[in-house]
Amino acid sequence: MLDPLPIVPFTRPARGAVTLPGSKSITNRALVLAALSDRTVTLGHALFSQDTHLMIDALRVLGFAVETSEPARLIRIAGRGGEIPVGEARIDVGNAGTVARFLTAFVCLRPGGVYHFTGDEAMRRRPIGALLDALAAQGAQAATRSFPFTLHTAGLPGGEVELDASESSQLLSALLMVAPHARLPLRVRLKGQTVSRPFVAMTERMLAQFAAKPAEYAIEVDATAASYFLALPLVAGGHLNVTGLRILQSLQGDIEFVNVLRTAGLAVIEAGHGGEASIAKGSPRRGVTADFNAFSDTFLTLAALAPLLEGPTRITGIGHTRRQETDRVAGAARELRKLGQEVIEEEEALTIVPRPLQPDVEIETYNDHRFAMSFAILGCHDLRGDGRPWLWIRHPGCCAKTFPDFFDVLELVWKNSHLSP
Repeated sequence: MLDPLPIVPFTRPARGAVTLPGSKSITNRALVLAALSDRTVTLGHALFSQDTHLMIDALRVLGFAVETSEPARLIRIAGRGGEIPVGEARIDVGNAGTVARFLTAFVCLRPGGVYHFTGDEAMRRRPIGALLDALAAQGAQAATRSFPFTLHTAGLPGGEVELDASESSQLLSALLMVAPHARLPLRVRLKGQTVSRPFVAMTERMLAQFAAKPAEYAIEVDATAASYFLALPLVAGGHLNVTGLRILQSLQGDIEFVNVLRTAGLAVIEAGHGGEASIAKGSPRRGVTADFNAFSDTFLTLAALAPLLEGPTRITGIGHTRRQETDRVAGAARELRKLGQEVIEEEEALTIVPRPLQPDVEIETYNDHRFAMSFAILGCHDLRGDGRPWLWIRHPGCCAKTFPDFFDVLELVWKNSHLSP
């Protein structure tokens, strides 16, 4: 893949169908919950990406039998009923928040365990300390409150623990998933507000599903990955069908982004139960004001789209994204200004006032997959009117974190739109 990668604009309206990967958030939760079950579970339509490979590799290091078939999108894992087979291990979490937070709580089920957690440079800046504090109340010991650290575990005796989940809902989800396996009931008392509450609701619903001890579990289409292709008709016009995307009954809070796009002028219809979402450009594109605290992974999709909307766009509730893969608020402001936009940056918000787009811009991705995918969709706009690229994406390979074939899927949609009769 070229680096920087030129984005070829759409000179014809988008058309056809698009099939998207399974949800990263659901896949990694399902892997943990399957490992905690007392039977073998097969996960269907599973996502295979950097983040899920890190989870699979870590579970294998911890002694779990995990079989995979990427072509069939299947993962089979033999649960151990709350037992952690290996008592000492080195666990590399890369820059995967779900792997880092979920497995930190997960290994604490083992009495007398010693686990060496490491990650990449960016992970050292991501929140984990509040979870380690809560686990310390259960007898776990770590010398530091950030990556890398060595965790000495003592099992989970249960009782009440206090947790500050204001920086990441994954801290709370991590405790909720292991709580049923504590020796006595484990109760979590929250200190302050929790961001991205729909992800906590996802965890709670999946806990209920796995309590029924399924032998097979189907992973939903990734709603965050879908956000890019849901936005494409607003950029290029036309109509797309997103196969398998649930809108009305999704586990994923990020499906709320559909309503943001409706406000911006998109027509969205779900055909049948769990069928496909049919999307098309509707009324004139208009700016949006929305609070993204509950579904912040999608805010960059709207930010990148904002230069094409009529009137200002205001995005609030995103202060916690400054501590994700990168400082997403500052990065979005920086890249939009390079494109000639007027941007007002606040600690918790961005206001984007559309100005004429500047061509021949290279978008820095900060090794963050969501920058690459969001701004690639903006690049599909035919700015010059002749189909020539005007926007380039640096380090496009960073999409491997959650959507390895994103640019292949985008190219396929382009071909279906331009080469079909």
